[in-house]
Amino acid sequence: MYIDKFKIYTLVVLVVFLTACASGSSIVTGKVRAPIDFNQVKLYLDAPKNYESVGIVKASSDAGWTEQRSQDYAIQELKKQAAKLGANGVLLSTTGENASAIVWTYSNGVTYVIPVSEQTVTGRAIYVSE
Repeated sequence: MYIDKFKIYTLVVLVVFLTACASGSSIVTGKVRAPIDFNQVKLYLDAPKNYESVGIVKASSDAGWTEQRSQDYAIQELKKQAAKLGANGVLLSTTGENASAIVWTYSNGVTYVIPVSEQTVTGRAIYVSE
């Protein structure tokens, strides 16, 4: 029994390290500028006064040991996607969670289910003028 638990633990660790990542995408809807450092991208819950839309950005992450850490990775990826478009801000529109599972069945018929949670965020990449 101890060996089976060790195998499961090893499998879980390998799956987490091999599949845990953040991914993102963007759709251009406005004027793209030169890319900037993603650390310069600010998040907005309310629209600032002087901005123009650059695109729509989306990111997700199943990395991190907690939901908050996964959300942090997703936000970081969202900023990276906006920065690639030259946007210096993201007007957040939605956050959410996708749930799935990894199912592992041994030859002896024992099945293990490992829940996987993915945090998602979307927003509008914007360029805010001073």
